Amino acid sequence: MWAQGRAPRVGVLGLTPNDPSLGIALADGLRQSGYDDGRTVAVDHRHAGGRPDRLPEVAQELVRVPVDVLMARGAGALTAAKQATSVIPIVAIDLETDPVAMGFVKNLARPGGNITGVFLDLPDLSGKQLQLMREVIPTLSRVAVVGDPVANAPQFAATEAAARTLGMELLRIDMRATTDVEAALDTARRGRAGAVLLLSSPLVLFSRAMISTVAMSKRLPAVSMFAEFAEAGGLMAYGPSLREAFRRCGVYIGRILQGAKPGELPVERPEKFDLVVNLITARALGLTIPRIVTARADKIID
Repeated sequence: MWAQGRAPRVGVLGLTPNDPSLGIALADGLRQSGYDDGRTVAVDHRHAGGRPDRLPEVAQELVRVPVDVLMARGAGALTAAKQATSVIPIVAIDLETDPVAMGFVKNLARPGGNITGVFLDLPDLSGKQLQLMREVIPTLSRVAVVGDPVANAPQFAATEAAARTLGMELLRIDMRATTDVEAALDTARRGRAGAVLLLSSPLVLFSRAMISTVAMSKRLPAVSMFAEFAEAGGLMAYGPSLREAFRRCGVYIGRILQGAKPGELPVERPEKFDLVVNLITARALGLTIPRIVTARADKIID
């Protein structure tokens, strides 16, 4: 598959810089398939600096390198990678979109084409996050839901449906870039939201420390899909393990380098979901986390 005499090259494309812990998880997956980053495989991480409009340009750069496999981190990166090549295998991690509805794959069992990976087509996960916040704050009646208006459209809709069931009012706030964080959370505070639900996106993962700091300064309890958010100071997180998803992508990349066709590798979906609770943040916000919540937590930060 690659030129004789050189190690295969993997290009990793993302909206924002890759998190070091996720890079380690990716390397673990590659190693599991027999590839050692820097020795028997070269991994080229590139990103668009938080600017979605630059993703097509960076995708084209990787195609021209050339790389033997592209990994796309997020829906925007996957769209750019798909537009850049129909030949180079693409392994994606996308927690926002339905891969079949978006035309990324033909079906989950046999994707066809040049794309496979780990997808989370579960927009109603945000409903479970709303329920958790209601358990922590029984009087909660108004929640700010923050996300990208395009990438998170299915999640916005599912959250609105869950809120109606719970008798809660939603304040919808768009956030497209890191520079929007302060304004978004200020809008939540001025809108008298009792908590903030952050829909999944690479931006939220990358900006998690900033978001948790700003949320704390505005006295806003916040929940996200990413365990890393709670580890960075957010109140809670409930969702799949990103580290495990990146490890699985590494395994798939290794299999493709060994000759497997991406169109014949089934799309994987996370099966385990973790609840992480930050008791330090809870105390700082004057909240007491009920035992019914902590008893279910997979990780407690204290």
